[in-house]
Amino acid sequence: MWRKIPLALVGLTIGSILTVIGFIAYGIGNSTLNLAGFFYGIPLLLGGLALKAAELKPIPFAAETPPEVIALRKQKATDTQNQLRNDVTRYRYGQEAHLDEALQRLGLSPTDDERPVLMKIKEANINNNYALILYFDSPLISFDIWQEKQEKITKFFGPGIIAEVSKNDENEIELALISV
Repeated sequence: MWRKIPLALVGLTIGSILTVIGFIAYGIGNSTLNLAGFFYGIPLLLGGLALKAAELKPIPFAAETPPEVIALRKQKATDTQNQLRNDVTRYRYGQEAHLDEALQRLGLSPTDDERPVLMKIKEANINNNYALILYFDSPLISFDIWQEKQEKITKFFGPGIIAEVSKNDENEIELALISV
């Protein structure tokens, strides 16, 4: 549940409340409450604004995960698949895009403008193995380059994972990370 609440919103909310209380306390002459409101409220408000500026929203699921796939995840998912799923489905701060470092190391992000963008994820059962499927919008990196990097992607996210790349439409690349 806590992963769904943005830290920026918490800072903005608490900071705003304390700052308003500080201004009200200043108006009625309550110096103790006034100081607490200003010394805690304004920094929290500014911190919340800074986090909001650096916020990266969670990636949505393409479809709700069926219970049998959740059971399969508990049995066969690798630590890498779990880490990846958890990282992209929570709020992140200070990153340009989800998986930006991984894409750069794989040679799929020569520049920030050319970087594929992770749009959604899905969990599936592929041949009785757990699969985490990542959907990328990749208008500037061709499908041929993704296919050339398939073995490198398998090694990068492995052991215990096979990567399969497929093309859904003009710009959408589907990357399935399948446990073995």
